[in-house]
Amino acid sequence: MPGGITLAPGAARAYVANQGSNTVSVIDTATDAVTSTIPTGAGPSFVAVGPDGTRGYVTVSGDGLVSVIDTATNAIIANIPVASGPAMAALTPDGTRLYVTQQAGNTVSVIDTATDTVTGTITVGGGPLGLVLTPDGTRAYVACLFSGAVSVIDTATDTVAATIPVGGVPILLAVAPDGAEVYVTNVATSTVGVIDTAANAVTATIGVSGQPRFAAVSPDGAHVYVANSLPDTVSVIDTATHTVVENIGVGDGPTGIVVFPDGTHAYVSNSEAGTVGDMATTVIPDQGRTAGGTTVTLTGHHLANASAVHFGAAQAAITANTATSLTVTTPAGSGVVPVTVTTPGGTGSLGFFYYMPLPALTGISPAAGPVAGSDEEIVITGRNLAGAIDVYFGPTRAVIQSVSDTQVTVRAAGAPGPGGVTVTVFTAGGSADGLTYTYVSPSTVTGVSPDAGPTSGGTVVTITGSGLSTTDQVTFNGVPAPFEIVSDTTVTTTSPPSGTPGTVAVTVTGPGGTPSGSFTYLSDPDI
Repeated sequence: MPGGITLAPGAARAYVANQGSNTVSVIDTATDAVTSTIPTGAGPSFVAVGPDGTRGYVTVSGDGLVSVIDTATNAIIANIPVASGPAMAALTPDGTRLYVTQQAGNTVSVIDTATDTVTGTITVGGGPLGLVLTPDGTRAYVACLFSGAVSVIDTATDTVAATIPVGGVPILLAVAPDGAEVYVTNVATSTVGVIDTAANAVTATIGVSGQPRFAAVSPDGAHVYVANSLPDTVSVIDTATHTVVENIGVGDGPTGIVVFPDGTHAYVSNSEAGTVGDMATTVIPDQGRTAGGTTVTLTGHHLANASAVHFGAAQAAITANTATSLTVTTPAGSGVVPVTVTTPGGTGSLGFFYYMPLPALTGISPAAGPVAGSDEEIVITGRNLAGAIDVYFGPTRAVIQSVSDTQVTVRAAGAPGPGGVTVTVFTAGGSADGLTYTYVSPSTVTGVSPDAGPTSGGTVVTITGSGLSTTDQVTFNGVPAPFEIVSDTTVTTTSPPSGTPGTVAVTVTGPGGTPSGSFTYLSDPDI
C-alpha cells in the first residue's frame, strides 16, 4: 500500500513509504524501476530527504519512530523515538532540523539532525497530520484534523504563532514555490483551502472530488495537483483562478503525488493498486471543448521564441512564452490530436490534446433526498461524462465519487430548503442539465393505527405523519409490507405475518429519512 512519495534533490530517485508491507521503495526515475526495498518498522508513512540527499527520514507511525536512512547504502542507520503516531516530516532548508507531526496526539517534535535527537516538542491542535515548511524555513504549517484548523509554527522560537480555522477535517498540505500560499486538503468536505501566508487566513475554497489526499504544486506555481482516492483521479487546479480545470484518471486509490522539478511529469502513488504511476503534465489541461478557446499551459524544454503551436493541423494562439513554458488558446477541433511546438531549433511534440464532445444527461437515481444532504450515492447517467469536473444540484456542489463515460456517481450536500433543483454536470467539453433533483423535508411518523394485530398478519394499518408522499418502503421489524400512499400525511399498509408475538418497529423509508412507529403482534387465541 504505497502512500507518501518524495523526490531526492535532483530528482534522480524517488522514495515511497509502503504502509502495507512496512518498507520503503527506492525508484530510479531514469528507468522508472524499483532499485531497492528497505525494511522498516510498522506503518511507514512518509520519507523526508535532506537537502544534500545523503539522509532520508522515515516516519514509522506504528512504532513511534523516525528511522534514518543512509541513501548511499539504503540502510537504516538510526531510530529516533518520538511521540505516538508520527505521520509527516519536513526539513528546514539547511537540513539541520526535522519537524515531525504526531497524529495520535497534539504535538510536533523537533529533531536535531546532527545528533538525531529530539530537542523540542510543540503543542498544536488535535490530530496533527500534514506538515510543510515555507521555502525560507521561517514557518511550519500543520494540518490538525481533529481541531479543523492549521497551526502555524514560528521556527525561530518553535512556538505556535497563529491558528487558522479551515474546517472540513484538514489532513495534508502543499506550499507554493514562492511561499505565498499554502494549500490544505479537507477530506470531510472534499475541498482544498487556499491559505494566504501573509495574512494567515483562508482566501478561497476549491471543490475537488471525493477523498482528496496529498497535493503538489507545479514548479512555476501555476497549478496544484490533488490526488482524489475515491474516484481515482487527480484534480488540476489553476492557481490564478482557483478553479479545477481538469480531472486526470490515474490508478486505483491515488494517495501521494510529487511533481518533477522540470514540471513535465509527476509521480502518483496508487495505494489500492500497489503501484506508482508516471503522469504527464506537459499539456495542462489536455482536454477541452471542440469549439476551442481553452487556455492550455505547455511545459517542456527549449521553448523560447516559439513561432507556432499546432493542435493537429490547426494553429493555436500563443499568449505567453518562456524557455520552459507556453500559454496558448486552443483552436477548434475534434478527436485526439498531437500538440507540436515550432521554435528556431525545429518542431517537437509535447503530447496530445483531447477534444471532448458536449455531455448529455439522461437520468438520475434516486431523484430525491433529504434537505440536510446524504451519504447515499446518487447515479447520474448520460453520454460523454468522462473526466467530469463538477456536479451541481442547484447552487450546491455535489461531491464526485466515481466517473465513467456514461455515468457520474455523487453524494449530495445539504440545500437551503426543500424543493426541486436543476442538476448540472460540467466536463471539459462543456456542461449539461435538464434533470431535476428534489430536496425533501425530513419525514415523520406520528401515529400507527391500529397499533396491534394478530401474528398471522393481514391487519390493515394507517400510518400518519408528514413527508410521506415520497415513501419507498414500509417494513414491520424489517419485513417489507405492501403499502399505498394516500397523501403526504397518510400511508396505508398491511401487516405481514410474524413468527412471534411482541412489539416491533414499523419503519417508513424514503428520501426524507427512516422514521418509525410501533406495532404489537398478538398471539392468536387458543381453542
